[in-house]
Amino acid sequence: MNILVINCGSSSLKFQLIDAETEKMIAKGICERIGIEGSQIVYSPAGGEKETNVTPMANHTDAIRLVLEALTNEKTGVVKSLDEIGAVGHRIVHGGEKFASSTVINDDVLKAIEECNELAPLHNPANLIGINACKELMPETPMVAVFDTAFHQTMPEKAYLYGLPISYYEKYKVRRYGFHGTSHSYVSKRAAEVLGKNYEDLKIIVCHLGNGASISAVKNGKCVDTSMGLTPLEGLIMGTRSGDIDPAIIEFIAHKENKNIDEVMTILNKKSGVYGMSNDLSSDFRDLEAAYLKGDKYAIATMETFAYKVAKYIGSYVAAMNGVDVICFTAGVGENSPFIREKILNNYLGYLGVKLDDAANNKRGEDIAISTADSATTVMVIPTNEELAIARETYELTK
Repeated sequence: MNILVINCGSSSLKFQLIDAETEKMIAKGICERIGIEGSQIVYSPAGGEKETNVTPMANHTDAIRLVLEALTNEKTGVVKSLDEIGAVGHRIVHGGEKFASSTVINDDVLKAIEECNELAPLHNPANLIGINACKELMPETPMVAVFDTAFHQTMPEKAYLYGLPISYYEKYKVRRYGFHGTSHSYVSKRAAEVLGKNYEDLKIIVCHLGNGASISAVKNGKCVDTSMGLTPLEGLIMGTRSGDIDPAIIEFIAHKENKNIDEVMTILNKKSGVYGMSNDLSSDFRDLEAAYLKGDKYAIATMETFAYKVAKYIGSYVAAMNGVDVICFTAGVGENSPFIREKILNNYLGYLGVKLDDAANNKRGEDIAISTADSATTVMVIPTNEELAIARETYELTK
């Protein structure tokens, strides 16, 4: 069965067509600047040339239509008709407490997703637009919602409650939810598979480090804690997000800078993180690493702080699970920055008996252990594949 995976943002749409039986990617691409002048679709059939088509896209329905036309066109299409697409898997950012697993989409599911809009106002509405666009163009094709938050719904109460009046949880469901769930699920399971060990017997810490970054603790096959919270703003320092701060900073900045709550939240979400810490140098860790090596004081402080915060979260999750067997690095920075991994592992994790294999640490693009054979804790790099994880969930529910 061919599964079409759709990941809608507010003005973008990523897609992959995956053969669920072989788990091979058949085609992939992205629609950019939807509803904005200069919109385009980039389409890449497996083994073929990348195609870029600059064309108007007024909305996500237009984008979905262009995706389906690309997949079925006579010259470079990969399927003869839409009948060859067995199901569509949609990435949904926030499922609240309503969804602890992926689910086939129906009217009740759509309503429940819409009720979570206020928890993810930038993402869930776009996800719903993508679903409705697909339903309009592929009305007979089954569709599945795969939630970023679902994997973390196994967290115990002690991990997800905040130190707030309990009425805020009871009335508004203010609690830690966590995100990047499909990535944390895929990477933790893949690590066990590569090691040839039983997933349910392991204590695994997954470090999903990218422009958005989060860490999870996975004990005996279940997530028991994660760094992101009610929103993706909590946790690690990220590309432009502040991560954990003293909440009183919000009031302090508002008074000092004469700003309202929305303006301060924009600063915390879009102007902070490594971008703000580096004196607006860059939110791209490659730029920051280059500046660090040239001796830029802001880049040095930023990268040292980032590595320190990652190490602190790892340490807290070792305590939460009373030990750790495997530490995994994944996502853009986690997979591609030997510099960051070395700084975290060698500077802070000696107490876990971690011994870094420098040669392995400098490899890229493969599932690999980067710790030595005699390291007391195994450290791995596992390239994430959220699209494949979504396709697997979709296939299981629709085959």
